[in-house]
Amino acid sequence: MRVHTPRATLLASLGDEVFRVRADTPPERAGTDLVPPDEWFERGEMTWLTRDGSLLGLLWQEGPPPPDAAVQVLTLLLAAARTEGAHRDTEVLITQLPVATAWLTDELTVRKVSRPFLELFGLTEPDVHGRPVHEVFHDRPALVQALTQAGAGRSVRLPDEQVTQGAQRLWIRGEARPYFGAAAAGVMLTLQDVTGEYERAARVSALLDTDAPAALLADSGAVLQASQGFLALLPAGAPVVTGAPLWSWSCFANVPSEPVRDLVQLAATGGAARADVQLAGGGSLNLRVRRTSEPGLLVAEGEASAREGRAPLGVMSQVLALSEDATILVDHAGRAQLVSERAATLLGVEAARLVGLAVTRVISEMGVKIFTPEGEPISLPDWKDVPLPLRREVLLALPDGTVRQMELRATGVGGEAGGARGSVLLTLRDLTALRRAQAKIRHDARHDALTGLLNRTGMREALTRQDAPGAAVCLDIDGFSELNAALGRTACDRVLIQLAARLNDLSSETRGLSARLADDSFVVFMPGLGVAEALNRAEAVLDSPLRVGQRDVQLTAALGVADRQADAPGDGVLASAEVAMQHAKRQGRAQRSVYRPVLRDEVARAFELEEALRGALDRDQFTLLYQPALSLKRGRAQSAEALLRWNHPTLGLLAPAHFLELASRSELITHVSEWVVQEAVLGRQAVRASLPERHANWSVSVNLGLEELRRSAGLRRLLPLLSAEGAPDIEVSAGSLLDHSQETLGLLEQLRSLGARLSVDDFGDGASSLAALTRFPLSAVKLHPTLTARLPDDEKTLTLVQGTIDLAHNLGLKVVAVGVETADQLGVLRELGCDAAQGYAITPPLSGEHLIDWLRDH
Repeated sequence: MRVHTPRATLLASLGDEVFRVRADTPPERAGTDLVPPDEWFERGEMTWLTRDGSLLGLLWQEGPPPPDAAVQVLTLLLAAARTEGAHRDTEVLITQLPVATAWLTDELTVRKVSRPFLELFGLTEPDVHGRPVHEVFHDRPALVQALTQAGAGRSVRLPDEQVTQGAQRLWIRGEARPYFGAAAAGVMLTLQDVTGEYERAARVSALLDTDAPAALLADSGAVLQASQGFLALLPAGAPVVTGAPLWSWSCFANVPSEPVRDLVQLAATGGAARADVQLAGGGSLNLRVRRTSEPGLLVAEGEASAREGRAPLGVMSQVLALSEDATILVDHAGRAQLVSERAATLLGVEAARLVGLAVTRVISEMGVKIFTPEGEPISLPDWKDVPLPLRREVLLALPDGTVRQMELRATGVGGEAGGARGSVLLTLRDLTALRRAQAKIRHDARHDALTGLLNRTGMREALTRQDAPGAAVCLDIDGFSELNAALGRTACDRVLIQLAARLNDLSSETRGLSARLADDSFVVFMPGLGVAEALNRAEAVLDSPLRVGQRDVQLTAALGVADRQADAPGDGVLASAEVAMQHAKRQGRAQRSVYRPVLRDEVARAFELEEALRGALDRDQFTLLYQPALSLKRGRAQSAEALLRWNHPTLGLLAPAHFLELASRSELITHVSEWVVQEAVLGRQAVRASLPERHANWSVSVNLGLEELRRSAGLRRLLPLLSAEGAPDIEVSAGSLLDHSQETLGLLEQLRSLGARLSVDDFGDGASSLAALTRFPLSAVKLHPTLTARLPDDEKTLTLVQGTIDLAHNLGLKVVAVGVETADQLGVLRELGCDAAQGYAITPPLSGEHLIDWLRDH
């Protein structure tokens, strides 16, 4: 990081902890969650370091994004740190690094080098492997000396050096430091190509041709160029060490000069630094160090002498000094008369050096180019011929590669500058921040703030622009609200970021698009793929668990897929994929669905049904029917099961299978359950009051879902009613008792303490647990209707029912047969010892009034 991205911050997960790392400070522990600070989203550039769909770290830097070399190296290092086995071996890792790196033994023999290292020096593997460095670099004694110091335990920053690579002359900068790997100790040599710095310095140094003390520095402090005035400060015969830090130059007293080092370090962090420093020959120099407009370049300059080029132009000079715009006053010949500090800063040169020079020529020599807002190049004009007044927006391309959006104005100025035409005042107002803010607003309107993926709006616009055929897969995480409650919002955000990283990788691999549509809903469009392959690729994203702190979280999701043909452009494929996803979601957890036109009608009907369901309670559209249970020993009914029905105004009488799943998606299920319990208690009281002699102990059972009762409002809302009136009997499904948790046991115990007798419904088919019969406080077992339906002719079913009845009786449980349709079924159940039966062979479900009439007659 010191060599390739000294101003960046790395947030990386190593083992079970997350560390914050900067180049020149010790690593800091940052907890267990890889969550970026809020300010990283507000400014700077953040880069995800990912490998094979896993988020390894986050690299953030103010200003431009970190260089690709740093991203590649850090991704490789973090991936190797996570991988067990041979890939973690340092020797293998060195050869894979995309930068010039060499690993030496503690005796300074070359152990391993990277391919860029060999290419940099024009060497081959046999030239270096196993050979001492003084043989490999026999023509570079300074490098060998630095490596020797590193072998003795001291980190050394190498002076910049020129090397020849073919027809090119390159400048390199490096660092050698002790290194302790998994296998052995040694020295690590890292080199960086800094030719670009010297090229930029050469462009700027042409404007710093002065007898005053001045020098161009890298932000590491290395001297790239020095003026004759600075060289004159050196003692007689002292060498000029290009690439050495400024504070090590022998012109200063007490080398290395700590005051000079402090000035450089302060300026490198963005400040402007000035101080008197002592010279070796006596006296002092008022030294100022500041940034230039070129990234990574600093300028050090001694106290400037009186500036002779600037004419005191009275009020105009004051106006330029106070103006917040970059302004240059050009005379009739096109020469700069006055230059504001803002203009000088923008161009990256001292204002006094521009005075008296032809503005057009200087700007051209500096490499500044002008473009229209659409990117078309504009020739630099001869300002004396420009029609005035002029006002237009331009793009100003600076030598460092940055582009700033400016409003350019040219206004004629008469008066003291004189001339046939007078002078021209050039004003450059920087619109970059405004345009960036506008661009950020446009970006944020189309992207998700947490994950950086497109949002729904951005996805729709992108799909409209991209008319390639392909498939879209919509994904909705199962149980996300419960996951949020269990892990907390921060951890769930971490899960979403990791999932988004995987989906982003998937869309990159297929050259497609990915978006976050809602809290737990995502979509990926994959051009050129069919629905089957797209669905398989999306499923693979969920195969491996996601890491949150010290635990792994395995996600499941409902997946809906839709294809788009070449003749069907637009964003319709997104809506179709969402329809398929909604259909899959209604089928249960981890379901998949392929879009068909009929699904849209089903989803629309489900939506309409859900909307109507919300008003069903208020409109008294629910009713209860009762299915009596006949005692097969006594031949009389002693209880009934309450069956919920919805009297829909247009669809007629609907059974719970048509609407309870819709209700269970919200707190509406709690209100429905409350109404059912209340009505069942009233129905029980009506029977007891109407038939006190025969049915004083009449009981009614209701079906309640344990999942709904576990919700915070579920049982709490029912407790007052159950306590006051006495709870009805409760039937719970066999599948719900597969959960052997203490919470389930405690819930059933609480219901029994309120007077409810508990029975397990639908026993003997599908998901049933024999252990549940002994673990939970049950009173009865209700056989699944499919068992009853196969009686009396199916011998295996006959044996199974007999065994179930015997087992239940041995455990002290009663057995109730459900779905009894014929007299033969009723007879065989009586012979098998079944305790009770209910079904159409006895009576169909009855309303409350009809139940009382039926009981009078039976």
